Amino acid sequence: MATTHNAPLSSAEIAQIWTSYQQDTMAICSLKYFLETVEDPDIAALLQHALEMSQSHIPQLTNFFNGENWPVPNGFTDADVNLNAPRLYTDGFMLTYLQMMGILGANAYSAAIGTAARSDIHNYYSTCMTETVDLHKQAVDLLLDKGMFVRSPEITPPDRIDFVTAHDFLGKWMGDNRPLTAMEVGNLYANNQRNILGKSLLIGFSQVAGDPEVRKHMVKGKEIAEKHVEVFSSKINQDDLPASTTSDAGITDSTVAPFSDKLMMFFTSSLIATSIGYYGAAMAVSPRKDIIADYSRLTAEIMKYSAESAKILIDNGWMEEPPQAKDRDQLAKKNGSD
Repeated sequence: MATTHNAPLSSAEIAQIWTSYQQDTMAICSLKYFLETVEDPDIAALLQHALEMSQSHIPQLTNFFNGENWPVPNGFTDADVNLNAPRLYTDGFMLTYLQMMGILGANAYSAAIGTAARSDIHNYYSTCMTETVDLHKQAVDLLLDKGMFVRSPEITPPDRIDFVTAHDFLGKWMGDNRPLTAMEVGNLYANNQRNILGKSLLIGFSQVAGDPEVRKHMVKGKEIAEKHVEVFSSKINQDDLPASTTSDAGITDSTVAPFSDKLMMFFTSSLIATSIGYYGAAMAVSPRKDIIADYSRLTAEIMKYSAESAKILIDNGWMEEPPQAKDRDQLAKKNGSD
């Protein structure tokens, strides 16, 4: 027999809602700016659709916070975007950004659905998932229509089904190895594409950041992304498969900041966290030792960069505290001092 009860938000649910608020308010800032500088009417229409999606989330998320007496986060506001800034990114970059954000959003909403116990939270994220999958499909269709979609490499079908009979399948740390599996190719390619987009984003950020430390940090991030692209591309090319090459064509020469340093640092930190997750997932399905070693090394590198990002955010008072459990030891000490 079904029962109804007003269960409080779980730690997992409040974590997802808090993160969603940060991401949606950041997306609103970036999409508003893109709409001011986009030239292609088809891409402009899709940007407007994405903006309206993010804007519609804010009242719902706010209601979740208010209903549980949780303070509504600060997130990002109009103070974090300069709509009068000149064009920094091209239309092609904006459309690719929408396609990539659709992928990242679908993954995030899938995780939120998986941790939701309350029906209202589950329904909210289910709706977000449907919207985001549709947005991604529209972005892909538009990329295809404009001849801008880059497909992952094709592999030849085998003559028959076979089974692994030798430990050579696991590969060697160095030297010659068996050809890549389809899963390995797919993950290498996807991580390569994300780093290409990330590199372009960080080049733009490095041109416009106001704080010298932030500017230097963005340059370092660009160099890391460039290095990761080289690693992933070389693995794909070793099997005579094509890998996308880096391109800086999506960036203009503007040096006027469309976003606050705070927003750009948060955006960068979010991308790093996403990359760590994707690298871990790719490592889990790759039996080849050399690929595991590469992902381990690259993950350690971006984890160090993530720590440096956090330090900059904290030093500048830009890191908003996420929801936390009560410090019971501190409460006990406070009670003892009364």
